[in-house]
Amino acid sequence: MLPYATAAEAEAAVGRGMTWAEAAWFRYSASIPDYCLYCHNVPILLLVYTLAPLPLALLELRRRRRHLPLPHKLQPGVRHPPAAFLRCYAATARVLLLAVGPVQLASYPAVRAVGIRTGLPLPSAGETAAQVAVYLLVEDYLGYWIHRLLHTPWAYHHIHRVHHEFTAPMGYAAPYAHWAEILILGFPAFAGPAIVPCHMTTIWLWFKLPFDPTKYIPLYGGVEYHDYHHFVGGHSQSNFSSVFTFCDYIYGTDRLKEMAGNHVEKGDENGFGNGKQD
Repeated sequence: MLPYATAAEAEAAVGRGMTWAEAAWFRYSASIPDYCLYCHNVPILLLVYTLAPLPLALLELRRRRRHLPLPHKLQPGVRHPPAAFLRCYAATARVLLLAVGPVQLASYPAVRAVGIRTGLPLPSAGETAAQVAVYLLVEDYLGYWIHRLLHTPWAYHHIHRVHHEFTAPMGYAAPYAHWAEILILGFPAFAGPAIVPCHMTTIWLWFKLPFDPTKYIPLYGGVEYHDYHHFVGGHSQSNFSSVFTFCDYIYGTDRLKEMAGNHVEKGDENGFGNGKQD
């Protein structure tokens, strides 16, 4: 909750007039406790997860019904049926509500301890961009090693195989995983803000950003790079990075999609693995 009763008090504390964004933040958050602001993470997470993949999902279903080509897909021969979208969405939303939600609500003391703030002034665009860049690097490095550990036999069989059920991923399948994996991968995502504390609005942006601008950054891997990891299936020992490619390059686990070759077993026409490979 902001310690200012009026906009004039807020401007006096900041030492200048508020920007339009700061004025909007003041009007919205002045009377809301900090804990409630942090709790926004859960509905925002569900909203972004529901809406961000929806246009491409509807496009794929529409073109599938009319037997039209799918040029936007990396594996255009795979056509997910409506049941696959519904199953994926329902399973992931359930995990987000029942596993991620309680952890988000219980982690507020840690957020306060590392110095996440809610007051004025708001961070500049440059400050936000620099912080998100650090978070991307930290998350990518830690996530790389966690991903490799999840491909060890025990972890894969008991946890990570769920994420690999989709050998041809689509938007809703990005966070589709065992509840334990989603919680484990929350650690590298939170590590960046813990190292470089930020404003609550940056936290919202970092955890919920639906569009990925990092494709314009050198060493970016992204969707196509990770698609090969799923294309190969459960025995894949390459392309573990989630954002960049430097960890795979340094540790010798980078592979190009063209290297898949004819020996790779594809999933069936609906994009699911056969249960043995995955």
